[in-house]
Amino acid sequence: MPKSRLEAFTDGVIAIIITIMVLELRPPEGGTFGALWNLRYSLLIYLVSFFTLAVYWNNHHHLFLIVRKISGRVLWANIGFLFTISLFPFVTAWVGEHHIDSAAPEMTYGMVMFATNAAFYLLIRCLNQADKDNHAFHQLVGKDYYKPLVSVGGAFLAIFAALLWPPLTILINAALMVLWIQPEQRIERHVAHK
Repeated sequence: MPKSRLEAFTDGVIAIIITIMVLELRPPEGGTFGALWNLRYSLLIYLVSFFTLAVYWNNHHHLFLIVRKISGRVLWANIGFLFTISLFPFVTAWVGEHHIDSAAPEMTYGMVMFATNAAFYLLIRCLNQADKDNHAFHQLVGKDYYKPLVSVGGAFLAIFAALLWPPLTILINAALMVLWIQPEQRIERHVAHK
């Protein structure tokens, strides 16, 4: 099964999600910088969410640089991944509007992050099964690939951090994204030496 349609579909969905997120941003009520300052939480959570989606897209792209074969299971795992990231506009808007009211918006944001990390890990596992003969994939993203597991575990703990201080959930998840800012260097070196 060719991977190009899956990659194109994923690119399109992520572009639409980012567009929806930016459309959720509302202009300030007034024409002053003070009015803009009142939107600082909405702008900050938008920045975190945009950065998160960019990091996921970049790593998804790098992952598929070394994939040769996909299966129906991979297609469904990718759909699950896209479903989880499609929730970002909703949780981003909720956190932006109710950052002080309660921990529920941040906890929900944390749940979406957890689900997205778990879905990305599942996608990697399904790719591992579908592309069994791909020695490069197994060597570069095999069983010892720690980043997805650290992200899943950290995101799970971050959900409950909102009970201590709601923004802590967002901060922990943003910190976990630092693991992924630089896509896997082993993949880049492998592709460069092909």
